[in-house]
Amino acid sequence: MNMQFLGFLLQGLAGTVILSALTFFFGGIVGFIVSLARISPLRVVSLAAGLYTQCIQGIPLLVLMGVCYFGPSLVGFESLPPLVAATLAMTIFASSYLGEIWYGCLLSVPKAQWEAAECIGLSRWQRMTRVILPQAIRIATPPTVGFLVIIVKNTSVSSLVVGYTELSYNAKVINNSAFEPFLYFGLAGLLYFLICYPLSLKSRALEKKLNVANR
Repeated sequence: MNMQFLGFLLQGLAGTVILSALTFFFGGIVGFIVSLARISPLRVVSLAAGLYTQCIQGIPLLVLMGVCYFGPSLVGFESLPPLVAATLAMTIFASSYLGEIWYGCLLSVPKAQWEAAECIGLSRWQRMTRVILPQAIRIATPPTVGFLVIIVKNTSVSSLVVGYTELSYNAKVINNSAFEPFLYFGLAGLLYFLICYPLSLKSRALEKKLNVANR
Protein backbone atom coordinates (compact mmCIF):
# COMPACT_ATOMS: atom_id res chain seq x y z
CA MET A 1 0.00 0.00 0.00
CA ASN A 2 1.34 3.42 -0.96
CA MET A 3 1.54 5.61 2.18
CA GLN A 4 1.18 8.74 0.06
CA PHE A 5 -2.10 7.43 -1.27
CA LEU A 6 -3.22 6.57 2.26
CA GLY A 7 -2.42 10.11 3.41
CA PHE A 8 -4.43 11.49 0.48
CA LEU A 9 -7.33 9.25 1.49
CA LEU A 10 -7.15 10.57 5.05
CA GLN A 11 -7.23 14.12 3.68
CA GLY A 12 -10.48 13.17 1.99
CA LEU A 13 -11.75 11.84 5.31
CA ALA A 14 -10.96 15.22 6.90
CA GLY A 15 -12.92 16.92 4.11
CA THR A 16 -15.90 14.65 4.78
CA VAL A 17 -15.81 15.40 8.51
CA ILE A 18 -15.54 19.16 7.92
CA LEU A 19 -18.46 19.23 5.48
CA SER A 20 -20.55 17.02 7.80
CA ALA A 21 -19.86 19.28 10.79
CA LEU A 22 -20.69 22.46 8.86
CA THR A 23 -23.85 20.87 7.49
CA PHE A 24 -25.08 19.77 10.90
CA PHE A 25 -24.29 23.14 12.48
CA PHE A 26 -25.96 25.37 9.90
CA GLY A 27 -28.63 22.81 8.97
CA GLY A 28 -29.46 22.47 12.64
CA ILE A 29 -29.92 26.21 13.05
CA VAL A 30 -32.18 26.51 10.00
CA GLY A 31 -33.98 23.26 10.86
CA PHE A 32 -34.73 24.50 14.38
CA ILE A 33 -36.24 27.70 12.95
CA VAL A 34 -38.31 25.61 10.52
CA SER A 35 -39.60 23.36 13.31
CA LEU A 36 -40.66 26.36 15.40
CA ALA A 37 -42.29 27.94 12.36
CA ARG A 38 -44.28 24.74 11.81
CA ILE A 39 -45.97 25.17 15.22
CA SER A 40 -46.41 28.93 14.86
CA PRO A 41 -49.92 30.24 15.72
CA LEU A 42 -49.67 32.33 12.54
CA ARG A 43 -51.10 30.11 9.82
CA VAL A 44 -49.14 31.86 7.06
CA VAL A 45 -45.86 31.11 8.84
CA SER A 46 -46.71 27.46 9.54
CA LEU A 47 -47.89 26.91 5.95
CA ALA A 48 -44.74 28.53 4.54
CA ALA A 49 -42.54 26.31 6.72
CA GLY A 50 -44.50 23.23 5.67
CA LEU A 51 -44.20 24.19 2.00
CA TYR A 52 -40.46 24.73 2.37
CA THR A 53 -40.07 21.27 3.89
CA GLN A 54 -42.10 19.53 1.21
CA CYS A 55 -40.39 21.35 -1.66
CA ILE A 56 -36.85 20.72 -0.47
CA GLN A 57 -37.53 17.07 0.33
CA GLY A 58 -38.91 16.66 -3.19
CA ILE A 59 -35.70 17.92 -4.84
CA PRO A 60 -32.70 15.57 -5.21
CA LEU A 61 -29.59 16.65 -3.34
CA LEU A 62 -27.65 16.47 -6.60
CA VAL A 63 -29.91 19.16 -8.07
CA LEU A 64 -29.50 21.36 -5.00
CA MET A 65 -25.73 21.05 -5.38
CA GLY A 66 -25.94 22.16 -9.01
CA VAL A 67 -28.17 25.13 -8.23
CA CYS A 68 -25.96 26.33 -5.39
CA TYR A 69 -22.76 25.95 -7.41
CA PHE A 70 -23.83 27.18 -10.86
CA GLY A 71 -26.73 29.41 -9.83
CA PRO A 72 -24.73 32.56 -8.98
CA SER A 73 -22.99 32.52 -12.38
CA LEU A 74 -26.38 32.61 -14.12
CA VAL A 75 -27.11 36.01 -12.56
CA GLY A 76 -23.69 37.50 -13.18
CA PHE A 77 -21.80 36.52 -10.03
CA GLU A 78 -18.81 34.23 -9.64
CA SER A 79 -19.46 30.61 -8.75
CA LEU A 80 -19.17 29.81 -5.07
CA PRO A 81 -16.09 27.94 -3.80
CA PRO A 82 -16.71 24.16 -3.67
CA LEU A 83 -16.88 23.98 0.14
CA VAL A 84 -19.25 26.95 0.37
CA ALA A 85 -21.54 25.62 -2.37
CA ALA A 86 -21.54 22.12 -0.88
CA THR A 87 -22.24 23.45 2.61
CA LEU A 88 -25.09 25.63 1.34
CA ALA A 89 -26.73 22.76 -0.55
CA MET A 90 -26.26 20.31 2.32
CA THR A 91 -27.60 22.90 4.79
CA ILE A 92 -30.78 23.35 2.77
CA PHE A 93 -31.15 19.58 2.45
CA ALA A 94 -30.50 18.86 6.14
CA SER A 95 -32.67 21.70 7.43
CA SER A 96 -35.79 20.29 5.76
CA TYR A 97 -35.32 16.88 7.35
CA LEU A 98 -34.13 18.09 10.74
CA GLY A 99 -36.99 20.58 10.79
CA GLU A 100 -39.46 17.76 10.13
CA ILE A 101 -37.85 15.51 12.76
CA TRP A 102 -37.89 18.20 15.41
CA TYR A 103 -41.41 19.30 14.46
CA GLY A 104 -42.61 15.77 15.11
CA CYS A 105 -40.76 15.70 18.43
CA LEU A 106 -42.39 18.96 19.51
CA LEU A 107 -45.81 17.52 18.68
CA SER A 108 -45.00 14.35 20.61
CA VAL A 109 -44.81 16.27 23.87
CA PRO A 110 -48.15 15.46 25.56
CA LYS A 111 -50.81 18.06 24.97
CA ALA A 112 -51.45 18.20 28.71
CA GLN A 113 -47.97 19.69 29.15
CA TRP A 114 -48.79 22.52 26.74
CA GLU A 115 -52.12 23.17 28.46
CA ALA A 116 -50.64 23.03 31.97
CA ALA A 117 -47.91 25.51 31.05
CA GLU A 118 -50.54 27.85 29.63
CA CYS A 119 -52.80 27.50 32.66
CA ILE A 120 -50.11 28.62 35.11
CA GLY A 121 -49.70 31.83 33.14
CA LEU A 122 -46.41 31.24 31.35
CA SER A 123 -45.78 33.26 28.22
CA ARG A 124 -45.26 31.41 24.92
CA TRP A 125 -41.49 31.92 25.19
CA GLN A 126 -41.48 30.59 28.77
CA ARG A 127 -43.63 27.61 27.80
CA MET A 128 -41.25 26.67 25.01
CA THR A 129 -37.97 27.17 26.88
CA ARG A 130 -38.98 25.83 30.30
CA VAL A 131 -41.53 23.12 29.57
CA ILE A 132 -41.77 21.97 25.94
CA LEU A 133 -38.21 22.16 24.56
CA PRO A 134 -36.52 20.27 27.44
CA GLN A 135 -38.89 17.34 26.85
CA ALA A 136 -38.69 17.57 23.05
CA ILE A 137 -34.88 17.56 23.10
CA ARG A 138 -34.84 14.21 24.89
CA ILE A 139 -37.18 12.75 22.30
CA ALA A 140 -35.29 14.32 19.38
CA THR A 141 -31.80 13.18 20.35
CA PRO A 142 -31.90 9.59 18.97
CA PRO A 143 -33.30 10.42 15.50
CA THR A 144 -31.02 13.45 15.26
CA VAL A 145 -27.93 11.35 15.92
CA GLY A 146 -29.25 8.81 13.40
CA PHE A 147 -29.67 11.53 10.77
CA LEU A 148 -26.02 12.43 11.21
CA VAL A 149 -25.23 9.13 9.48
CA ILE A 150 -27.23 10.26 6.45
CA ILE A 151 -25.38 13.57 6.40
CA VAL A 152 -21.99 11.87 6.47
CA LYS A 153 -22.84 9.52 3.62
CA ASN A 154 -24.47 12.23 1.49
CA THR A 155 -21.32 14.35 1.54
CA SER A 156 -20.13 12.06 -1.27
CA VAL A 157 -22.61 13.78 -3.61
CA SER A 158 -20.64 17.03 -3.36
CA SER A 159 -17.77 15.70 -5.46
CA LEU A 160 -20.07 14.86 -8.37
CA VAL A 161 -21.14 18.46 -9.01
CA VAL A 162 -18.98 20.96 -7.17
CA GLY A 163 -15.74 18.96 -7.14
CA TYR A 164 -15.29 19.15 -3.39
CA THR A 165 -12.46 16.86 -2.29
CA GLU A 166 -14.02 14.49 0.21
CA LEU A 167 -13.40 10.82 0.95
CA SER A 168 -15.09 9.14 -2.02
CA TYR A 169 -13.63 11.70 -4.44
CA ASN A 170 -10.10 11.11 -3.19
CA ALA A 171 -10.62 7.34 -3.39
CA LYS A 172 -11.64 7.75 -7.04
CA VAL A 173 -8.59 9.93 -7.79
CA ILE A 174 -6.27 7.36 -6.18
CA ASN A 175 -7.88 4.50 -8.09
CA ASN A 176 -7.42 6.36 -11.38
CA SER A 177 -3.71 6.39 -10.63
CA ALA A 178 -3.16 3.05 -8.84
CA PHE A 179 -5.86 0.92 -10.54
CA GLU A 180 -6.63 -0.92 -7.30
CA PRO A 181 -10.36 -0.29 -6.83
CA PHE A 182 -11.00 -3.01 -4.25
CA LEU A 183 -8.20 -1.76 -2.03
CA TYR A 184 -8.82 1.97 -2.02
CA PHE A 185 -12.61 1.99 -2.36
CA GLY A 186 -12.62 -0.71 0.29
CA LEU A 187 -10.54 1.51 2.57
CA ALA A 188 -12.90 4.42 1.86
CA GLY A 189 -15.85 2.20 2.78
CA LEU A 190 -14.09 1.18 5.98
CA LEU A 191 -13.48 4.80 6.93
CA TYR A 192 -17.15 5.64 6.29
CA PHE A 193 -18.07 2.66 8.45
CA LEU A 194 -15.79 3.82 11.28
CA ILE A 195 -17.62 7.14 11.31
CA CYS A 196 -21.19 5.96 10.76
CA TYR A 197 -21.33 2.77 12.83
CA PRO A 198 -20.59 4.44 16.19
CA LEU A 199 -23.23 7.05 15.39
CA SER A 200 -25.75 4.27 14.64
CA LEU A 201 -24.89 2.52 17.90
CA LYS A 202 -25.25 5.77 19.82
CA SER A 203 -28.62 6.41 18.20
CA ARG A 204 -29.90 2.95 19.19
CA ALA A 205 -28.55 3.30 22.72
CA LEU A 206 -30.22 6.67 23.17
CA GLU A 207 -33.48 5.32 21.80
CA LYS A 208 -33.45 2.38 24.23
CA LYS A 209 -32.56 4.70 27.11
CA LEU A 210 -35.41 7.03 26.16
CA ASN A 211 -37.91 4.18 25.93
CA VAL A 212 -36.88 2.88 29.35
CA ALA A 213 -37.19 6.37 30.81
CA ASN A 214 -40.64 6.77 29.30
CA ARG A 215 -41.79 3.47 30.74
